[in-house]
Amino acid sequence: MTERIGLYPGTFDPITNGHIDIITRAAKLVDRLVIGVAVNSGKGPIFNLEERVALVEAEIRPIAEKAGIAVEVRPFSSLLVQFAREVGAKMIIRGLRAVSDYDYECQMTGMNYRLDPGIETVFLMASEHHQFISSRFVKDIARFGGDISSFVPKLTADTTMAKLKGDA
Repeated sequence: MTERIGLYPGTFDPITNGHIDIITRAAKLVDRLVIGVAVNSGKGPIFNLEERVALVEAEIRPIAEKAGIAVEVRPFSSLLVQFAREVGAKMIIRGLRAVSDYDYECQMTGMNYRLDPGIETVFLMASEHHQFISSRFVKDIARFGGDISSFVPKLTADTTMAKLKGDA
């Protein structure tokens, strides 16, 4: 039987509890899960690529252990479909929070399908208590000294606040 490899791409700047929720649930659907950390400098990340990869690796380690599957974190700067081919993924996993996400994701799914009809996109709805969380909002709250501890894991909260204070 062929190994089911899924790819969950994102910028993860920073990784949120919403991302963790999707990763945890996606790990139940595949034999191996690749978390693709996109360069995406156009979004003005607060963490560089290496920092984001390291933070995602640290935060998802317990998920991989609990799920009993291989979960790896890899940076990428290519088209998503090219990266999916590179890692052998036949499934791209995308999280949806609201209708506004759906519009964008629908367009991207159509384009990706045209580029490679052998790679399917699977949508997972964010759990109800994570639907409003976005990395952009987390960064905005953190920049103004707000409490982000209910939106991101502890290590990420501490690292984000240290980074914004110039301690990291």
